[in-house]
Amino acid sequence: MLGQRVKVRIRCNVCGEKFVLRGKREKEKIDTGFKQCICNNLDDFEIEEQLV
Repeated sequence: MLGQRVKVRIRCNVCGEKFVLRGKREKEKIDTGFKQCICNNLDDFEIEEQLV
């Protein structure tokens, strides 16, 4: 199903900051608009997905 809403929990593995975002699943990718952590980390995250 295209455009399915999902809740995403993102945890930074560098500083431990946690983010809870909502986004849309488009094929294999989830678009939340998340770019980077407040510690400037761009790619070292633990990501957990839940259907809304």
